[in-house]
Amino acid sequence: MNCVFKRKLPIPKEIKEQFPLTEEMARVKAERDDAIKKVFTGESDKFLLIIGPCSADYEKSVMDYVFRLAKVQEKVKDKLILIPRVYTNKPRTTGEGYKGMLHQPDPLTDSDMLKGVTKIRKLHMRVLAETGLSSADEMLYPDNYRYLSDLLSYVAVGARSVENQQHRLTASGIDIPVGMKNPTGGDISIMLNAIKAAQCGHTFIYRGWEVESTGNPLAHAIMRGWTNPQGQNISNYHYEDLVGLIEAYNKKGLKNPSVVIDCNHANSGKQYLEQIRISHDVIHSIHENSEIKNIVKGLMIESYIEDGNQKVTDMVYGKSITDPCLGWEKSEKLIYEIADIL
Repeated sequence: MNCVFKRKLPIPKEIKEQFPLTEEMARVKAERDDAIKKVFTGESDKFLLIIGPCSADYEKSVMDYVFRLAKVQEKVKDKLILIPRVYTNKPRTTGEGYKGMLHQPDPLTDSDMLKGVTKIRKLHMRVLAETGLSSADEMLYPDNYRYLSDLLSYVAVGARSVENQQHRLTASGIDIPVGMKNPTGGDISIMLNAIKAAQCGHTFIYRGWEVESTGNPLAHAIMRGWTNPQGQNISNYHYEDLVGLIEAYNKKGLKNPSVVIDCNHANSGKQYLEQIRISHDVIHSIHENSEIKNIVKGLMIESYIEDGNQKVTDMVYGKSITDPCLGWEKSEKLIYEIADIL
């Protein structure tokens, strides 16, 4: 092999034993899991907002953001469940740019994977212990999910991973909601096939074990827009798109038909301010059609302390070093607006 085996990292069990959850943390996590699951099964009419930075970068500013979010959660708890977006991996198909806290525990330094694995677990633990909010993360690497499996309340499978067999199989063994994004090319049949695979049981190899999964009935769609062959961004959150998704869901006969609308990425053309309009547009569709209301479970919003984004070396506190995000003042206002008009 054309690579060097540097060192063997601790297995998830060892990391969890080193940084264990308290009984109180486990209790809070279980309560949050139950409340979120009931949204997807239709037992709860609360609305989800999976909201936070494009990528977790600096622990101090990420925690600052989540503390702010926790205060807002208390004020909107009758209508909304806020799930902090604490994405500690960043897909980099070209290998350039910030790769996330797992790879770069300090965005300005080279990678130290052992430090990264430890740091992402400690960050998710801090979120749960200090704010009472359990978080969401992207499952970029299926094998790494076990490091965080007792901490996360929501998992996303990205547009470039949704066709991958190992992602689908691993999702089938997860007991919390897993959102499958439509692929970058926009074919929703690929996304629906991923959901179907995740909802079925399988036997497969995972971390050197032969495992048998029972299927995840909470696997669902995330509509994030797509890119056409000319490189143009095409949105898929509109009324007609949602009606089409309902029809496609019905043909597949999937359990708990659900979708979360990603308000950024190709839906906004990465124009972060558009997330405000898109949020209102989706909620208007919900009010216009009871079937859309039943299937749309929430929104995904990229939000941080400061508007926009920056270079890694600019060092503006609380400003994204990857995709541009909605700043805190606009985000807080938007959360209250969503709660008021639902």
